[in-house]
Amino acid sequence: MSLHAPGSAPGCPVCLQAAPRPFMQVDGRDYWRCDACEATFVPPAQRPEVADERAEYLLHRNDADDPAYRAFLSRLAAPLLQRLAPGSAGLDHGCGPAPVLAKMLEAAGHTMRVWDPFFAPDAAALAQTYDFITCTEVVEHFHDPAAEFARFDRLLRPGGWLGVMTCFQTDDARFARWHYRRDPTHVVFYREATFRHIAQRFGWLCEVPRKDVVLMRKPENVHDCRPRGP
Repeated sequence: MSLHAPGSAPGCPVCLQAAPRPFMQVDGRDYWRCDACEATFVPPAQRPEVADERAEYLLHRNDADDPAYRAFLSRLAAPLLQRLAPGSAGLDHGCGPAPVLAKMLEAAGHTMRVWDPFFAPDAAALAQTYDFITCTEVVEHFHDPAAEFARFDRLLRPGGWLGVMTCFQTDDARFARWHYRRDPTHVVFYREATFRHIAQRFGWLCEVPRKDVVLMRKPENVHDCRPRGP
């Protein structure tokens, strides 16, 4: 099977640019590259169905009592906690069936709500604003990342932090063999430059405190009169 013809090229789901280019075909999937934000993505027609996504997520074993899993989550939690004021209000977006990170952050003195389209679809959690939002191993699953990051901008209070952890795509030569690509629910792959492009779009500050972790901060001088939570 060949890559899409130029006339059927999908727009970039991250930055909405209209002219991505064919990048690679692997295992029957087409991958496109956006030269504007450097994201790599699967076209809409090849994204998994909802039922298949949920079934794949249920295979994940995220145990709150597993020290290795908690250490993995600490890759994001540790640098984020260094930047949060005491008693901040947070949202763990895409918490999965076991909201381990939310419990870790609660144990550190913060109040937490969780949201997940499959396991915690609480609409009220998306009607509040927050001092911080965490999104660990989630953004690679987004079918419409441009809309999701716009939602984060609405949910964040002025001065709020967005903490994202995902495996950055860095080496095109290894892409076909990359373990992260092989997960059928991973449909968007980000580089550090991709996150800096997203941050620029919303006027956020952006830093990468460690490998595969990005922290973005909404400016303080932004007026927002929506309800606060939790």
